[in-house]
Amino acid sequence: MSTYKLTDHKYLIFDVYGTLADWETGLYNALQPLLSRFRSASQWSRSEAIHAFLSVESDIQAQHPSMMYSDLLAKAHEVLEARLKAGEGETEEGAETTTLEGDPASLSAALDTAGEASTSSSQPAPSPNAHTIFGNSIKEWAAFPDSSQALHDLSKHFHLIVLSNVDHASFAYTHGYLSEGSSPPLVGDEKQAPSLYRRPSPNAHPKDFWLPRQSPDSKSPFSLILTAQDTGAYKPALSGFLAAFEAIRSEPTLLAAPGESRDAEAAASAKPTIDEIKSKTLVVAQSLTHDHEPAKRLGIRSVWIDRQGAALRPTPPSDGKEFGWKWRFETLEGLARAVEEELGTA
Repeated sequence: MSTYKLTDHKYLIFDVYGTLADWETGLYNALQPLLSRFRSASQWSRSEAIHAFLSVESDIQAQHPSMMYSDLLAKAHEVLEARLKAGEGETEEGAETTTLEGDPASLSAALDTAGEASTSSSQPAPSPNAHTIFGNSIKEWAAFPDSSQALHDLSKHFHLIVLSNVDHASFAYTHGYLSEGSSPPLVGDEKQAPSLYRRPSPNAHPKDFWLPRQSPDSKSPFSLILTAQDTGAYKPALSGFLAAFEAIRSEPTLLAAPGESRDAEAAASAKPTIDEIKSKTLVVAQSLTHDHEPAKRLGIRSVWIDRQGAALRPTPPSDGKEFGWKWRFETLEGLARAVEEELGTA
């Protein structure tokens, strides 16, 4: 058992999609129009579909770490379609179907037998905008029901920091829900998230940090938001975590105690080292490979939110040795209650 307490820490670095929002269900639902067109893919289980998509997405993330996430999703959808066509013999010899070709054999085992199908479904091909529509589906990925309240409870005791493989515009929708506890009404002809939960543009912060709790009337539980668009890298790359440490170290409001600003100037005058920041930081995430493994490499303690039923949940469950997590909870609410018990406020 760990000799550390949760309340020994000051900063919680959160993954979002998988931990706070049910990205697997959102992704799987958004893939249905594509998968239903192909005889092989239409028979995939939820787990097979997600693993097939991730085999494409991870390749693109590695090749194009600065690509906007909504564009990356659209490109992955395009490449997956091209691979499914190749697997079922639809692609004409020599035809160029995508700018990021891939080997169909790298998909799940379900594709290994795809060549046996003589033709795909007779349903009409999707419109040219199908890839873009899929890329913009993040706004429809629902948050887990316990996420919003648990975040607000935790924000009383910690600085909550987002480090997510997403882009600014896409995250704004999720940010609004996690802040309000329900989906706020979309605004304008383009149906955008409320400006209160979008990244400020232009941003008056001298270091261009997104500090939503500094905005008047904001109900955001987050002290700092960092996306792949900010860091120029997708997790499990370590650079995003390093960017978070440096942001904490250089931002006085983050050096002050959560909810206080009066000691910010004094805190800034005694700027901590990166190692001191790391010792006060917990990574809170569902993904073992994207978050806990890099946290272990960096020497950061972590909390596994073991969302039950997740397709990417290991079988048998991780025991913490391989990926280094120190605490495990099945819900974020479980973490919030454990903190209250440590503080004697439960």
